Amino acid sequence: MVKQRKAYFCAIAAVLLWSTVASAFKISLRFSDVLPLLFYASIVSTIFLFCSLSFLKKLSSLRTLSKKDYFHSALLGFLNPFLYYLVLFKAYSILPAQQALALNFTWPIMLVLLSIPLLSQKIKIRSIIAIIISFFGVLLIATRGDILGLRFTNVTGVSLAVGSSVIWALFWIYNVKDRRDEIVRLFLNFAFGSCFIFVSMLLFSKPKVPSFNAILGAIYIGLFEMGITFLVWLKALKSSKTTAYVANLIYLVPFLSIVVIHFVVGEQIFFSTIIGLIFIVTGITIHKR
Repeated sequence: MVKQRKAYFCAIAAVLLWSTVASAFKISLRFSDVLPLLFYASIVSTIFLFCSLSFLKKLSSLRTLSKKDYFHSALLGFLNPFLYYLVLFKAYSILPAQQALALNFTWPIMLVLLSIPLLSQKIKIRSIIAIIISFFGVLLIATRGDILGLRFTNVTGVSLAVGSSVIWALFWIYNVKDRRDEIVRLFLNFAFGSCFIFVSMLLFSKPKVPSFNAILGAIYIGLFEMGITFLVWLKALKSSKTTAYVANLIYLVPFLSIVVIHFVVGEQIFFSTIIGLIFIVTGITIHKR
C-alpha cells in the first residue's frame, strides 16, 4: 500500500509538471527563436540525464553498447528531440498554446494508425470508431467549432501540431523492440539530437547571445519537459502494482494545461478547445478499453 501511494504521488507530480510545459513553450518563444530555444533546452536535458546516469552508476553501460546501438540511438535522436520538438515548437510559435497542445495530444491515435502498416497490427471496429471520435475533436479544435465551413484557423500551424503527433508516434513505434535501459536510451537520444539541433542552428539561425528570459525558459523546458519529469513518471510506473493504476492520470495533462495557459499565458480558452479535447480523450479511452 505504501509503495502504491508513492506511485500515485510520483504520477501526480509528473502530471502537474507536464501541465505547465505548454505555457513554458509559449512564453519562452516570446524571447527566443525556435532553434536556439530547442538547442539550449536539449543541452540542459542531456546534462541532467548524464548526471542521472552517473548518480545511478549506469555510465559504464555506455561502454557495453554496440555500434548498431549507437546508430539506432542516432536515428531516434533525429526523431526526438530534433524533429519532434522542432515541429512542435514551430506549431506553438504559430498557434494559440491551447490549440497546439490539444492537437499534439492526438499522438495515441496516430500510434494506432501507424501500427497497422509498421507493426502489422489489425484494427478493430471499436478502434475505428475511436479514431473517428478523436478526429472529430481535432476538427473542432482546428476550426474553432466551424466544422461545416471547414475554416481552419491556421492551416500551417494545424499541420505542424498534428504532424508532431505523427513524429512522436513513430518515435515510440521504433522504440518497441529496444530493451536497453530507459535512461541510457533517453540520454543517447538527447546527446545525438543536440548535435543535429546544433548543426541546424548554425545553418538556419543567426548566432546571438540568448536573453536571460530565453535561458530561463530553456532550463525549465529542459528539466521539466525532457528530464526530471520523465524520471518521476518512470518511478511512478515502476512503483505501481500495475501501470494501469497510474497511466490513465496522463489524460489530466491537457485539461490542467489549458487552465495554466489561461492564467499564466493569458489566453482566452475557446469552448471548442474544451469540447474537442473531450472528444479526443474519449476516442483514446475507447480504443484502450
